[in-house]
Amino acid sequence: MNDNSSAWLLLITNLPGQNQTLRMRIWRALKAAGAGLLRDGVYVLPQTAATRKIFDEQALEIRAAAGSVHILTFASESTEQQNALVGLFDRTADYQELNARLDACKRSLPKRTELDARKALAAIARDVAATAATDFFPGKSQDQVRTALVDAEAALNARFSPNEPRPAHRKIPRRDLKDFRGRIWATRQHMWIDRVCSAWLIRRFIDPRAKFVWLKRLQDRPKRAIGFDFDGAEFSHVDSKVTFEVLLTSFGLEDDVGLGRMGTLVHFLDVGGIPVAEAPGLAAIISGARSLQPDDDALLLSVTPALDSLYHIYRAEQD
Repeated sequence: MNDNSSAWLLLITNLPGQNQTLRMRIWRALKAAGAGLLRDGVYVLPQTAATRKIFDEQALEIRAAAGSVHILTFASESTEQQNALVGLFDRTADYQELNARLDACKRSLPKRTELDARKALAAIARDVAATAATDFFPGKSQDQVRTALVDAEAALNARFSPNEPRPAHRKIPRRDLKDFRGRIWATRQHMWIDRVCSAWLIRRFIDPRAKFVWLKRLQDRPKRAIGFDFDGAEFSHVDSKVTFEVLLTSFGLEDDVGLGRMGTLVHFLDVGGIPVAEAPGLAAIISGARSLQPDDDALLLSVTPALDSLYHIYRAEQD
């Protein structure tokens, strides 16, 4: 949506008696949806199918409580009126606050534990997503806060997951699954998102009898072990793809809808990109597991049910 859109929806409410509970519930729901308040009981939103649904849902609740409600459509009659209406949806102050929180979070990293830092950043990421969802006229402020979020995530990973691989620039050859059965796979110890999800992918879809070696030093890799997610590994970052995505492409798994969606999720958490709603939750789960489990074998075992469930949901949503 942009400032040139002049079609609007108006919600006019008249709530029964002194029902303050209903009044507050309607106000909170419309505020969360990003509706502009023109006066008490009168709300405005840009006209789209999604915003019409928002007003329709509130209208149903108001009528069920014996209140009266009208939903009207109108178009701005002048540039001045259009600018005034658009001004109701200016999220600049919200983005400035989010930027300040991200800056404070980055500066506090040396004093935080990993779990605490990831919780704090996940909370800000949720607020960024919520603000963006009600930013009907996005501009530079939204771009700036998204860039700042990616920078903060990179700073956090640099501190708690150093030595992330650099992307190679090459074609990704197709591999035959039968050549990768019952093998030893090796990656850096103390796994984070890409490594733990790649290990899950290997055991679930590539090599069910896979054995893993978690390396403190890369030079300790067994000669016959298949490396993943480190510089020089057989499977690691290539161009814009993270290791999980490279494995999908290498073994012809990219057409699996559930795995494709998980690839997008892993990509966002590892190097940024298109935000994914489930990202903060998965990051919190894996961060918590890293702090609780004694080693990477236990870590993989503990997060496997969550990854299995996520994959199942992604597949079911497409059926």
